[in-house]
Amino acid sequence: MNKQVILDFNQVSFSYGEVPVLNKVSFHLHRGEFTVLVGTNGSGKTTVLKLILGLLKPNEGEISLFGALPASGRAKTGYVPQFADYDPTFPITVREVIRMGRLTPTKRRFTAIDTNAIDRAMEQSDITALATRPYASLSGGQRRRVLVARALAAEPELLILDEPTANMDSESEGRLFETLGHLKDHTTIMIVTHDTGFVTSLTDVVLCVGDRNTTTGAQAIVRHDTEPAENAPPERFGGKAVRVLHNSSIRDSCCESYTGGRK
Repeated sequence: MNKQVILDFNQVSFSYGEVPVLNKVSFHLHRGEFTVLVGTNGSGKTTVLKLILGLLKPNEGEISLFGALPASGRAKTGYVPQFADYDPTFPITVREVIRMGRLTPTKRRFTAIDTNAIDRAMEQSDITALATRPYASLSGGQRRRVLVARALAAEPELLILDEPTANMDSESEGRLFETLGHLKDHTTIMIVTHDTGFVTSLTDVVLCVGDRNTTTGAQAIVRHDTEPAENAPPERFGGKAVRVLHNSSIRDSCCESYTGGRK
């Protein structure tokens, strides 16, 4: 059965001035897949995110998000940043933070549809009991789950989480991956992490930013295979983990309405 492609990088190159970052990168995401983008610090993961979100434009090649330019498809994308600046003295509750996920430039008032989406997002993230708590009073792990709920409140088709388990305790990490497990197959998910050795067993696709081109100095993105990892600490991934096989390079398949030339 074919799977619809929702994100396509086709021969994308990007550089900051004279500093090359990506060199003729091609990959794509299918609807409903759970993808993990791995790479060491400074490898170019943040650049890839900015290109997906339309905050940067490629020097060469094409990027399509939901069949359009990334900036046009951004409304269907929920993004959970690694760090979220906030004023700890500002009196805002958890529910009010999540309501932000329903805001649009043209919205004048909240409706019952918004309320239902907010309630559903809190339930999905297992934070309903925190709804009236001040956001500033929460632990780091709780705040991260609130940010996930804020993204989910917008009912995104693609959910991107940048280093979602950074500074999380094992209990919060387990709750987060339980939430992502419930979302899997219904929402396309991409996690970005600097942990290049192991990923959660929820993972369908591993994309690795690495293998620097010795001529251009830019990075490639390679799809790797995985294998079970019985000895990986389960508390790091909220459950079972798989090992990334960096000596493998596999191609995607089962593509619908895909014109990038890769099968």
